[in-house]
Amino acid sequence: MQRREFLSLGASIAGCWAATQVTHALPGKTPIIDTHIHLFDPSRPGGIPWPEKTDTALYKAALPGRYARIARPFGVVGAVVVEASPLVSDNDWVLRVAANHPIIVGIVGDLVPGTDTYQKDLERLHANPLFLGIRYGNLWGRDLGLDAQKPEFLPGLKMLADQGLVLDSANPDVNLIRAISGVADHIPELRIVIDHLPSAAVPAATRDEYWSVLRQLAKNKNVFVKLSEVALAHSEQTAPVAPSFNHDRLEELWNVFGEDHVLYASDWPNSDHHATYEETFSIVRNYVAAKGPVAEEKFFWKNSVAAYRWHRREPDQPPGD
Repeated sequence: MQRREFLSLGASIAGCWAATQVTHALPGKTPIIDTHIHLFDPSRPGGIPWPEKTDTALYKAALPGRYARIARPFGVVGAVVVEASPLVSDNDWVLRVAANHPIIVGIVGDLVPGTDTYQKDLERLHANPLFLGIRYGNLWGRDLGLDAQKPEFLPGLKMLADQGLVLDSANPDVNLIRAISGVADHIPELRIVIDHLPSAAVPAATRDEYWSVLRQLAKNKNVFVKLSEVALAHSEQTAPVAPSFNHDRLEELWNVFGEDHVLYASDWPNSDHHATYEETFSIVRNYVAAKGPVAEEKFFWKNSVAAYRWHRREPDQPPGD
């Protein structure tokens, strides 16, 4: 073994050890709201649209009980579910599942603004206080930039704002960030939550535009970002999953959006592709702890209230909307 390889291996081992030491000290005094998890059950009649059967890491039931057993030891007291299906009926399935599991404080569903049944479905789902809004972006073959040009699409998003609901994004790239900025310009009162920015792959040719648009979005008080997918490298390079992983990208995003507009999000169980919950949590816990207790409290729960207006369901949860 070459000396460089030996040192690299040692660094990897040390990183894993450090992650364990960080999480052993938890939970702390700050309650934690995880703003991005997925629920699904492959054993349901008719199956599920995602994940695929070939995905051995994910293709098993991801339900609130399993999530609670994994996340509660780290101080997580509540979670927001982000729908992982394009089927309108699956919004209702997630709401039924969440009804009996108060660790779930809200649901971000999946609807297509401007479709014939959109308004009716939105009103029906919004009657349930757990329903917080919808997700739209780079999934299910959709294109926010193109769809926003359709005559009924932006009025459909305006309905979200009018009803106090939120728009989540999905899987960012330069085109999506540009499209989100356009939506924010048209409907500045709409609360928008951008996911997975730490892992976004940004080609060098579009990097300046990407960060320029993010800085413009950060001027809107209704735009928030999730520091999610933190264990996924945003380039072709790989690195050991240690508490310092992706530190520079987290710092860039924190500096752009500020401590009042960043949220904790695990992306469980999709995050299992890259790291354990412990490893994912350790990265953001280690990073945010250095910001001090005030910023830590904002990141782990207070900002999620401003972004999602979720409702408290258990005594150990902080006060929601």
